[in-house]
Amino acid sequence: MNTLLSLWKSSAARWAGLLVCVVAGVASRDRWWPRVDSLVDQWVARPAAKSGHEAHGPPVEHGAAAPAANSSLDLSKQAMLNLGLTQEFLRPVELSTYRKTISIPGSIVERPGQSLIQVSTPMTGVITEVAAFRGAAVEPGQLLFRIRLTHEDLVQSQTDLVKALGELDVENREIARLQVVTDSGAIAGKSLLERKYAKEKLEALLQAQRETLRLHGLSPRQVEQISRDRRLLSELSVTVPAADQKPGELQLTDRSGRQPVAFIAEEPATQAGPSMLIIESLDVQRGQSVEQGGKLCVLADYSRLYIEGRAFEQDIEAVNSVLSKGWNVSAVLTGGTTIGELPLSFVSSEIDPESHTLRFYVDLPNAVLRDSVNADKQRFVTWKYKPGQRLQLRIPVEEWPNQIVLPVDAVAAEGAESFVFRRNGRTFQRVSVQVLHTDQTSVVIANDGSVSPGEVVALRSSHQMQMAIKNKSGGAIDPHAGHNHAH
Repeated sequence: MNTLLSLWKSSAARWAGLLVCVVAGVASRDRWWPRVDSLVDQWVARPAAKSGHEAHGPPVEHGAAAPAANSSLDLSKQAMLNLGLTQEFLRPVELSTYRKTISIPGSIVERPGQSLIQVSTPMTGVITEVAAFRGAAVEPGQLLFRIRLTHEDLVQSQTDLVKALGELDVENREIARLQVVTDSGAIAGKSLLERKYAKEKLEALLQAQRETLRLHGLSPRQVEQISRDRRLLSELSVTVPAADQKPGELQLTDRSGRQPVAFIAEEPATQAGPSMLIIESLDVQRGQSVEQGGKLCVLADYSRLYIEGRAFEQDIEAVNSVLSKGWNVSAVLTGGTTIGELPLSFVSSEIDPESHTLRFYVDLPNAVLRDSVNADKQRFVTWKYKPGQRLQLRIPVEEWPNQIVLPVDAVAAEGAESFVFRRNGRTFQRVSVQVLHTDQTSVVIANDGSVSPGEVVALRSSHQMQMAIKNKSGGAIDPHAGHNHAH
């Protein structure tokens, strides 16, 4: 009986609480009923809205991010070529070592004592032929000038040698005759002995005359040729000297115009190949008289040059650090062309007292841009780098290994965002990246998975593609977006 009474009381209490809630809800219906009614209407209308707009996705509120379809570009082959996206600028991302650099002004200069070669005449004479042409390219062994010798000492020395040789021939014949007579007992041997002494004196004189000719520049072969042919060498041929090669004989012809055979040195110097030289200046003309040691022309070897940098006091430590660590430097020409991986050759041992800068030199291999021959069979060469060109040297001061390094033109900036364009066939997907560091030529982006090594990205024209995407999505185009204006 007590149990039934307890259950009845509990049930009555629940019904009383529910009644109180209903009364309270009815009393406050003006506050909650409009919102419930609106939710019910939206729930009922949802199927119709979905069927009419499902293909277009959810509505985009004003200021929200653009849908994925507006973050990519489909480019035809012609469009990629118009943007300069050749295979050279569509390469997989690779991890590399980035070196943070400082900029030091520099200029291209000749190598002291190596780039310029002055050609002089070893003997006095008159120019009879000028085969050289200013600005033309020549190779070792090529004829430059012919000179008719008027060197009195050389002519006299050759004459004395030929005369002494004739006297020696007379003595030899006389000795041969006296030898027969002495052997028969017709005369005493004293006359024969005197002739032999005279022969020895002539031989000693001939040896001295031969040495005199060698001092004038003639080779042993040429002296022997004079002794054999009894002809004076009267014309000097001046040819292009060979680099890093021992000096050979003077190219002389005799009075009959015969050119001597080529002289082969006993120990020929090894040479990788003929160096191409440019006739930088021409200082004589045909018919001109020249003295011994007179300058004929200047040849220039531009196959290798130096970049001379001038470091201020605050940059000297960085230059010395590059030299001690064996790092290479890079150079940026005025037009923006970058020359990379150049070795630092040497650093000056003193500070320039006028500019208060430290000079250092970077080795610069040159390249031929144009090699042509005109109608007169003269060869002209245009070198890529020329002395006097000004540039900026990039001196590394800090090394960051395993970084994603891209050209500046590969990253487009818009406000706080930076983008690269990842290629997938003809589609280029815009990808947001984090920029860790940038300089005038390169950008370092974070290796956080937004772009991974091995993925192909556009290494140029990112700004143009960013403008195309903004135009495609209907946004206003900022012509200065993505450009960094360095001052």
